[in-house]
Amino acid sequence: MALPNIFTKSVADEIIERINALTPSTQGKWGKMSVDQMLAHCNVSYELIYDNIHPKPNFLMKFILKTFVKKVVTNEVPYKQNSSTAPQFIMKGDKDFDAERKRLIGYITKTQQLGESHFDGKESHSFGALNKTEWSNMFYKHLNHHLTQFGV
Repeated sequence: MALPNIFTKSVADEIIERINALTPSTQGKWGKMSVDQMLAHCNVSYELIYDNIHPKPNFLMKFILKTFVKKVVTNEVPYKQNSSTAPQFIMKGDKDFDAERKRLIGYITKTQQLGESHFDGKESHSFGALNKTEWSNMFYKHLNHHLTQFGV
């Protein structure tokens, strides 16, 4: 079963509505992150594309990521609750809820407006070139996982 296409305006808008349903006091159903940390955590996926603030993996790490992690991240199988994450995605301390929410909505909007043709064959920070379906699955699956975690 195909995941919803995050590059379509209707799917991006639905995700944004879910984000806007969050409040600073929204509690997670599982996991250790607070809602503000979760928003910051979700922003990392987009920082890896749009902002040059995370170190690129070395050759060996990129080989491992492409060989063992890429399929898990880009396929249609939902993430398991309490799955482990890469170090750059681990959030510590309080984050600014409103700023992180605004940033995430901006990234989702920008990604949707650039569209699937912009991403088809685009090089990923960690996984090499991905096709438009892999990009969409990666974005949607991650956002859906965490929005479900926080009940929206």
